Amino acid sequence: MPATYLHFDAALLPQGWVSNVRIGIDGGFIREIARSVAPDPAVERHKIGLPGMPNLHSHAFQRGFAGLAERHGESSDDFWSWRDIMYRFVDRISPDDLEAIAAQAFVEMLESGFTQVGEFHYLHRAPDGGPYDEPALMGSRIAAAAEWTGIGLTLLPVFYAHSGFGGSPPQPGQRRFISTPDEFGKLVEGCCRAVAPLTNGVVGIAPHSLRAVTPEELAEILLLATSTPIHLHIAEQKREVQECVQWCGSPPVTWLMANAAIDRRWCLIHATHAERGELRAIAASEAVVGLCPVTEANLGDGLFPLREFLECSGRIGIGSDSNILIDCAQELRLLEYGQRLLHRRRNVAGSVALPSVGRFLFDKAGAGGAQALGIKWGLDLGSAADIITLDAGHAALACRSEDALLDSYIFAGTSGIIGDVWRGGKKVVSNGRHLRRDAVIHRYRAVLKKLLLS
Repeated sequence: MPATYLHFDAALLPQGWVSNVRIGIDGGFIREIARSVAPDPAVERHKIGLPGMPNLHSHAFQRGFAGLAERHGESSDDFWSWRDIMYRFVDRISPDDLEAIAAQAFVEMLESGFTQVGEFHYLHRAPDGGPYDEPALMGSRIAAAAEWTGIGLTLLPVFYAHSGFGGSPPQPGQRRFISTPDEFGKLVEGCCRAVAPLTNGVVGIAPHSLRAVTPEELAEILLLATSTPIHLHIAEQKREVQECVQWCGSPPVTWLMANAAIDRRWCLIHATHAERGELRAIAASEAVVGLCPVTEANLGDGLFPLREFLECSGRIGIGSDSNILIDCAQELRLLEYGQRLLHRRRNVAGSVALPSVGRFLFDKAGAGGAQALGIKWGLDLGSAADIITLDAGHAALACRSEDALLDSYIFAGTSGIIGDVWRGGKKVVSNGRHLRRDAVIHRYRAVLKKLLLS
């Protein structure tokens, strides 16, 4: 295919805002960037161009029961009671169902400004717990949903073997997640085959959590990762931290830093209850902390100590996790608002060098998310052509320019503020609507009718 070109009155490039930018796209990647170029009537023109945001942590299937766990119980509701509801939902999902639900989640992500997703994928086995003939069948359906919707995919097959620290036997509700290290190796190979046809497709590995793997299993599966991403849930709930201390005498982040070679390949999901010394160690390792503020608020997990981590030059990214609500700007907004409530002050994120909180959060989450997903980020030569536009006619953006656009997009914007989205050089969202939205939601509704009403 011949190269295509887009013109932006203002675009956020790695060096900052630039006026009258023409971007040339070939083979799904940015091959040319021209600055201070007058608009050409033959080139598609837009007002405001931004790089798409990486979504570093998603469980796509959970979009199917979003909103169904919001009922007061007889006992205290928390992550663990929510997990019981999730187990009941997951029991019935077929490969076709998973593909349909994932496609719906991916459409919503693209319409929200997410262009690459890290799918933390642990639904591997059949409903009775038996293996499928193809170990990566469910992973291949995630890849099919990504291809159908156009989103970039970093597929993170999960190793999950136990129900608690010290190798506790798995619970019945976990039977679809379980692997041995040998089975996991075959699963990773199958996921690599499934992702190979995708533009910018990446496969990493994800030991689920320290409660789901033994130290010996962790060491064995890490041999599968050389330069690939490694993601792991850690220190999400107080109970998890307490049980880890009972098991080994140390909180989970401390144990992990002492027993694994943590480096920039790693993404530590949540780390909500990390202590100050642990934050310094994570920052020094150059690992990314994956924050999912909407899910963390929904589950009552707590607030990550963001201010302290940023003071250590820590790296962060954002994810939609349980997909209770898929909204890129909302994740960034709630990340900052949680800190304002915690510290009872305004504008916690930001710096003297970059005082715009919106721009600071956008840059941090973009760079950290890309590192965690194994991709290059930004409107730059050699990057995938993952581009979003903002609707310059939206009331929230009136009379704004440069960083004020990002401040207003994140903190004052409402639905409809995202205009068009290109992923890998292909337009997948036009005027805020995914080009396949109607077909995807029709299939999604049919699946939910079967799963929830039959």
